[in-house]
Amino acid sequence: MPERSARARHGADLPPSHPDDAALVKRLLDGEEAAFNGLVEQYHGRLLRLAQVFVSDRASAEEVVQDTWLAVLTGLRSFEGRSALKTWIFSILTNRAKTRGERESRTIPFSALWNPSSDPDEVAVELDRFLPPDHPQLPHHWAAPPQSWGENPEQVLLAQETRSYLQKAIDSLPPAQREVITLRDIEGLSSQEVCNILGVSETNQRVLLHRARSRVRRELERYFTNA
Repeated sequence: MPERSARARHGADLPPSHPDDAALVKRLLDGEEAAFNGLVEQYHGRLLRLAQVFVSDRASAEEVVQDTWLAVLTGLRSFEGRSALKTWIFSILTNRAKTRGERESRTIPFSALWNPSSDPDEVAVELDRFLPPDHPQLPHHWAAPPQSWGENPEQVLLAQETRSYLQKAIDSLPPAQREVITLRDIEGLSSQEVCNILGVSETNQRVLLHRARSRVRRELERYFTNA
């Protein structure tokens, strides 16, 4: 069998699970400027938002994103398609942002952020919001159910003020929770992708996401209750 070309060995022949990536990588390796511009347009803003989780200011985040795009261009031939192209790009960004954040003393290695064996359990909802187990009619049912966020919650959540409050709630989370919820719920990555990017187990990822969502939901409920 003839020797495969360097391009085939280094990224163009991706697994069947990423057919769109295969076509895009081929275009990028062929030097198609429109393909790269489209990639930047699709992900630049998302990368910038994610970088700001790790570094101290927007200027630093912009530099991290620029370094990421340079790394994408120089490393594309080594991309083997073991993960989605998006995941690969996000991994590059996260690694560079963490390094920059550690240098700025904003962040510490993820493994040092959270120790599940020493972190006490945190309930998603305060226990006093449920009826006691010996209640004669509705044991363990809601005593103070969640408040309605309005007839059209999608429109409410899109309001600028609410979005700003939501971002503040996320920014106030412990670092490990903030990273996981940003990747899962803001960037829309799968649990497996987040585990690969952050180097955590599926169990730890799930616990961190649950706790982050619980805290953010409590903050939003306070916001809508007092609005």
